[in-house]
Amino acid sequence: MRRDARPGGIDLTPWGKFDRGKRAVHPLLFHLLDVAAIAGEVWDRFLTRGQRRLIAAGLGVTETEARCLVMFIAGLHDLGKLSCFQEQEAHPWARVSEALRADTCGWRRMPHERASMHGVLQLLAEAGYRADTSDSPGVRVAQMLGGHHGRFLQLDLDGAAQAARVNRALGGPLWQDLRRRYFALLRHLTGATMVPTRVSAPAAVLITGVGVIADRLASQRHYWLPKAQAPAFGAGEHYAKAVKDAAGVFDQSGLARITLPDVPFARAHRAVAQPNDLQASLIRQLDAAVGEKGPGIVVVTDATGGGKTITALEAARIFNSGGDTAGIAWLLPTTATADAAYDVLEAYVAAHQPEHAPVSLVHSHDYVNVAYTDHRLAAHEPSTTDDFWPEHPDGSEDDADEMVSRPEERVTVPDGWLRGWDRALLAQFTVATIDQALMAALPVRFSMLRLLALSGRTVIVDEIHALTPFMQQMLGRLLNWLGALGCPVVLLSATLPARTSSEMVRHYLTGAGRSRTVLADRDWAPAYPGWLFAAAADASLTRIDPQAAGEHARRFRRTAEILLHPVRHDTHTDPDGAPARESRLERITTEIVPVVEGGGCAVAVCATVADSQRTYQHLSEVLDWPGGADGQMVLLHARLPGHRREALTRQIRSSLGRTGERPDRLVVVTTSLLDMSLDVDVDVMVSDLAPLQTLLQRLGRLWRFEHLWGPAAHRRPAWLRQHPCPRLSVLRPTGHDGDTLLPAAWRTLEHPFLPHATADLLARQPEGSLTLTLPDDVQHLVETVHDDAEALARTSALEHRYRAYQTRRRVEKHRSALHLIPAPRHTLSLADLHRQRLHARDAATRLGVMPRRLLPLYRTPSGRLALDADGSQLLSLDREPTLTQIRTILRHTLPVPAAWVADLRREHHPPAAWRQHALLADLVLLPHSADLNEAVRLGHHTLRLDPVLGLIHTTD
Repeated sequence: MRRDARPGGIDLTPWGKFDRGKRAVHPLLFHLLDVAAIAGEVWDRFLTRGQRRLIAAGLGVTETEARCLVMFIAGLHDLGKLSCFQEQEAHPWARVSEALRADTCGWRRMPHERASMHGVLQLLAEAGYRADTSDSPGVRVAQMLGGHHGRFLQLDLDGAAQAARVNRALGGPLWQDLRRRYFALLRHLTGATMVPTRVSAPAAVLITGVGVIADRLASQRHYWLPKAQAPAFGAGEHYAKAVKDAAGVFDQSGLARITLPDVPFARAHRAVAQPNDLQASLIRQLDAAVGEKGPGIVVVTDATGGGKTITALEAARIFNSGGDTAGIAWLLPTTATADAAYDVLEAYVAAHQPEHAPVSLVHSHDYVNVAYTDHRLAAHEPSTTDDFWPEHPDGSEDDADEMVSRPEERVTVPDGWLRGWDRALLAQFTVATIDQALMAALPVRFSMLRLLALSGRTVIVDEIHALTPFMQQMLGRLLNWLGALGCPVVLLSATLPARTSSEMVRHYLTGAGRSRTVLADRDWAPAYPGWLFAAAADASLTRIDPQAAGEHARRFRRTAEILLHPVRHDTHTDPDGAPARESRLERITTEIVPVVEGGGCAVAVCATVADSQRTYQHLSEVLDWPGGADGQMVLLHARLPGHRREALTRQIRSSLGRTGERPDRLVVVTTSLLDMSLDVDVDVMVSDLAPLQTLLQRLGRLWRFEHLWGPAAHRRPAWLRQHPCPRLSVLRPTGHDGDTLLPAAWRTLEHPFLPHATADLLARQPEGSLTLTLPDDVQHLVETVHDDAEALARTSALEHRYRAYQTRRRVEKHRSALHLIPAPRHTLSLADLHRQRLHARDAATRLGVMPRRLLPLYRTPSGRLALDADGSQLLSLDREPTLTQIRTILRHTLPVPAAWVADLRREHHPPAAWRQHALLADLVLLPHSADLNEAVRLGHHTLRLDPVLGLIHTTD
């Protein structure tokens, strides 16, 4: 082995990387050594203490020995390139030694990752690794090599993996001998002479993820090309230089972990002077519990506006201070909530004044968020989750066509390497939609990289009440894996049924190794408001001090009213002779009139986009707005172009936020975007009928900051100050007989039972008015409607809907379970994690049809297409757009149901120059004529982008 490490000691002619433009060849052995060296740097500076300890325990060795094994395994990843792979490029194949080229012996072409898996199995067995069962160390290490391109492969011990068959497929004796010598040399140089007694599934997942990172860093063209052009004389010399260079390439990646310095509470949380009672109790009690028991899961339940975000950040600080984790992954249900959370987390990190601490934003439309300065859209870095890494054999990357400077330089801006979606998850501080994390529990490519990214940090799952049963099932499996990986978790909700919180805690603790039988008999629901901590080590519970819970509830206690108004919906016509009654638009007008006349801030929350458009038009036409409605009324919904929606959202958050310059008069007409994405305070709110859980969320926006401002602040309009408490007016659509009658368009929003049960509950109150004491009454109401709601099924119609509702929940959970990866304790072969060949773009993390992205365009008199009606932003369709143009194009898109754009003509497809870019290839173009009032017909659907109302949709 020492001789092989010296100049001329071993054949270096087989190639690992090839640059076609410069005709440069990087020897395979040198690439393997590069990856091994960088894996050591990843172990030292990316993995946390908890991850390193878990890997060592999973291998049955010391941490020092585990580091050597991880480097060795990572280095072996491309050993399968000593095979027919060498023939696929003529130039580097011609440089391979004549003896090797003459010894192919009819070898058979196979993917090199599979060749690595098969070829190394016999070598591992010769080195003492047990390789007789699916979970034996040798088999699992071989599968880890086979998984370095994102999917763990099945290894058939009695079939294709038999030594005789492998040797026939991978070349003659000289190739077999060279694989053996490369294997031995890697083992010698990395010091991995020990043999692991076991390889646990969680350890295998993390080690594979480390290998993927190291391979990607070593495969960057700017890293290996200079080495190829000025190669070392021998393997030993190259490895010594690779170890020396590893720190530099790792520094450039932005992956290095940092420790946020301690800062005062008020500075960390934007001048919130001191923690409230709930936060103070968590800081005091959790610190002691984590110090004694180690990490675990925290569940926080509190009313909207109670400070759950600060509570979660403090819990993360406590978990991370133990040293086992470093960083935060904050998961939210929608892109709008993720955008808002990104601003919060970036400010929190920046408040600690680190030298550099990247905060990444990861969701499907993060290019719309102007706060997130993003280089990821370059054509040489495709932006689909799985396809950003080159698939062609030489791994080379094209040079960027252009580089643009960031509009602002911040210490929280991620470096370029962290721009790919699954790479962005690796940033130490990340805000993402929960879908990005749920895919770690699905058999998608590089799911192990997602688990590695999540496991080294505190994971905050926000607004979990917003998850459907389909998503809750997936979250349970993810929590099971996070428990097995020793990852602390914080769950947040304002309206969470006790049964749901208990299920989530059990999933986590079961993954951590606790007995499900023992866990089943215990209550894992926190007080409301309150929190609990369940330790992963022994499932011991720490609950909020009852006195602190009482003080917190007293401080935030307030009275509020939900008032039900029966109305006729705009789309419903009563039969002839039926008594005239109040329409939905008339009631909304009545609620908004005082704001128009006397000032204030109001929100009208509509069930659908079409409802919001009709409401906005009606209020614009019938009300006498002082100075006109422009600037005093805003329409916000999902079918506005991305740049307009993002600008309006920021405007509303700024105007109605805690410290914003409150306008004299503002009416916001919106949809469910309000429910979670806007931390705002309004004076008046009127809402279409919705499930009680949703109404309670909306109620939390009424007089939200009253306890901070105090009655002396006089921020409410004068006409409202005589009202004793905030009131949410709820519009119940009814038929002429007085029974609840949901419009057809509403029936796809959620199961009809929940709004029907909510309407029935409110209708039974005196005069349709439900007076609440917040936060005291919240949990009881949530349990009544959203947990075991059978008691509400008082009529035969409600009982029928309830049975259908329960059936639908069971079906959703069953459909979700069909695609989930097994729990760690049920994972025998690593291939079990990828039994289904599922691509991330096709992975269903939510039930329903995946939307398409629509790009409205305008045809100029000269026949060209532009992004704006004035024709000032012309598009060049015959050449590939620049990075800046790509961002501009994407910011003008909006989502629509796929059924609306199923019948496309040629003019609706993107031009050929766009089809090579992952985010442009699937766009649907919607060219408008010079007449802006003329709609575009697509089969039975007609679409038109109105400059104020957004996309208007009608059907035949």
